[in-house]
Amino acid sequence: MNPSALEALIEALRCLPGIGPKSAQRIAYHLLQRDRKGAQRLGDSLLHALSSIRHCQRCNTFSENDICERCASPRRDQALLCIVETPVDMNMMEQTLAYQGLYYVLMGRISPLDGVGPRELGLEQLLARVLDGVVSEVILATNYTNEGEATAHYLTAMLRPKGINVTRIARGVPVGGELEYVDSGTLAQALRERKSFQG
Repeated sequence: MNPSALEALIEALRCLPGIGPKSAQRIAYHLLQRDRKGAQRLGDSLLHALSSIRHCQRCNTFSENDICERCASPRRDQALLCIVETPVDMNMMEQTLAYQGLYYVLMGRISPLDGVGPRELGLEQLLARVLDGVVSEVILATNYTNEGEATAHYLTAMLRPKGINVTRIARGVPVGGELEYVDSGTLAQALRERKSFQG
């Protein structure tokens, strides 16, 4: 027997991160009972996004064009390529206003337990991008999780033999952080990655 329209809606909402059965039910009832126009806008926007958004051919992020605006910009430093896991990570890097190079978005990370290996990440496209003759430095900005570290190590092993300068973003005490509130692992890493102070 096919599920009712309401059951199907609730089940569809459960695909969102952090949304369990009760939250999905509350959202479905809210949209149907209090915000049908919002529900229509949401449905229309989702359909439009699914039909018009694809991956940028250069950096792999989401784009409505074959080449995204960032990759097409002549103001970006073409020699720097920052590798991130997701478009959200790329947006966070952009918000720092400290980086003017280009990006490559993996759309994931190596995670054998989840069945994600180098092949699933499509690293052939990344390798072709890095070896375009323009990129001189690759900055690894994967997360400092086990999977992010494994991805960074794999990428380093893949790129260094090709003569590419590979660097990794630093980690340590957050700006404005007080040492008594920083976990010991982060503090130990900050100590290992210390540099000379220009006071």
